[in-house]
Amino acid sequence: MNRLQILIPEELDVRLRKAADRSRVSMGAWVREAIEERLARQAASLPDDPLAALGALEGPTADIEEMLAEIERGRS
Repeated sequence: MNRLQILIPEELDVRLRKAADRSRVSMGAWVREAIEERLARQAASLPDDPLAALGALEGPTADIEEMLAEIERGRS
């Protein structure tokens, strides 16, 4: 295991200590579990294939020069 030292406000420390006590685990174990849960939620929200997700948006596609010309025409 690697050591990670963080600074937290006193109020958060009190809340963390109470949560760990309620769960009957150490503060370190409670924090590790919370980090794992957050990382899992974040991973679940990311698409497996970012390019497929982008394609699913069905945005306009064209040659870049053509799209830039359309943008410029729209500005006039």
